[in-house]
Amino acid sequence: MALRNILMEGDETLTKRCRPVTDFNQRLHTLLDDMAETMQSANGVGLAAPQVGVLRRAVVVLETNTPEGEEHVIELVNPQIIETEGEQEGPEGCLSVPGSFGMVKRPARVKVRAQDRNGEFFEVEGVDLTARAFCHECDHLDGHMFTELCDHIMSDEELEAYYGKEDEA
Repeated sequence: MALRNILMEGDETLTKRCRPVTDFNQRLHTLLDDMAETMQSANGVGLAAPQVGVLRRAVVVLETNTPEGEEHVIELVNPQIIETEGEQEGPEGCLSVPGSFGMVKRPARVKVRAQDRNGEFFEVEGVDLTARAFCHECDHLDGHMFTELCDHIMSDEELEAYYGKEDEA
């Protein structure tokens, strides 16, 4: 496994629509392994292939709704959001826009149909942060970033006020 460079906002690659994965081979396995390692090294909760310069429909998401210390990486190849429910709004950031956050509305629960690294179809549900990450990473596959969905990038004071209020609840 290897760390890959994460492309930054402004790189044209991030605005392109990705092509479906058709070859479920060692090259894909290496990409998914590298993406997981890169995401975890950057303390992210999701990473899409275009963020590392590969225009293929593949993402990795950290499942955060698990007991402490039991997080695991969900690999989604050719993902499609097939069901959503509810709504959540909160600060959202991106490894391609480091240190920036904006308020974004997303579904509270998301069901995704995808293929695994071997081409087998499966469905997975995510809630809260995992649901947000599924939507965020799928947006990357179509050349979109969270900055298109928020009114403005939050200041440090706004972030602090938001999380201060959340702690009081």
